[in-house]
Amino acid sequence: MSNQNRLPRAAALHDLSCVGRCALTVILPTLAAMGIQPIPLPTALLSTHTGGFTDLFFADLTDEMEKIAAHWKTLSLDFDAIYTGFLGSAPQIDTVSRFIGEFGEGALILVDPVMGDDGLLYSTYTPEMVNRVRELCAHADLITPNLTEACLLCGLPYRDTAELSAPEVRDFADELLDRLSHLDAPAVLLTGLPHGGVISVAGSVEGDRFCFSHERVSAGYPGTGDLFASVLLGRLLRQRGKLTADRLQTAADFAAHFTGRAIAHTLAAGTPVRDGVLLEALLGELI
Repeated sequence: MSNQNRLPRAAALHDLSCVGRCALTVILPTLAAMGIQPIPLPTALLSTHTGGFTDLFFADLTDEMEKIAAHWKTLSLDFDAIYTGFLGSAPQIDTVSRFIGEFGEGALILVDPVMGDDGLLYSTYTPEMVNRVRELCAHADLITPNLTEACLLCGLPYRDTAELSAPEVRDFADELLDRLSHLDAPAVLLTGLPHGGVISVAGSVEGDRFCFSHERVSAGYPGTGDLFASVLLGRLLRQRGKLTADRLQTAADFAAHFTGRAIAHTLAAGTPVRDGVLLEALLGELI
């Protein structure tokens, strides 16, 4: 860090979906509320997110990303974290990898392999992109796949953990963590494992594992994964130090409870699902 007095700075390589709270429209206010300076590098521009809308506008911004990064290089920008999410195309993954190589020294690299949910691959993703995201994970210090994304990364059939017992969920999580460890990211956080009335999160840092559960709110909204990972990153950057299993579990527990509150608040407000998670009224809790 060139200036010890400045706020922690995070480069956020995510899409900008103009309507429907997700990606950058969730990430930027969340990180800012937590005292982190977010610097966006949009990967794609969409008129809306891809869930619940039709005939949307989509533009891959790979060429623009290259130009923006080149300008940032002349400014000698440095970052405390690089946080990647939804990517626009397979060639763009090369751009992201180069960005990490050029700007990632000393930074926490968080790769959220945003590819799908509920057992389905997002419509803009291809099998080639899944393979390339596997390669990108090798550049990460921490990856945060949900259940669907973990199965895609591991090449395993999707299993709905809601149909499994608690011991079966833990065994399946262990199997996924074993396989995800081969992607060479030192830390893995596996999210979104519902069973019974709870939802579990399992993690591993250099082989040191943990698993915890919290109350499940029976509702799902776009943007909750982005909210969780953003709060997680903000917490890790505010409490600096070596990334250990204890630190990751503490940050993940905080992020999970905040995200659960946001989901419950959104449900109580009667917000349409495709509008995304209603976070504006809760941001003050993160300051």
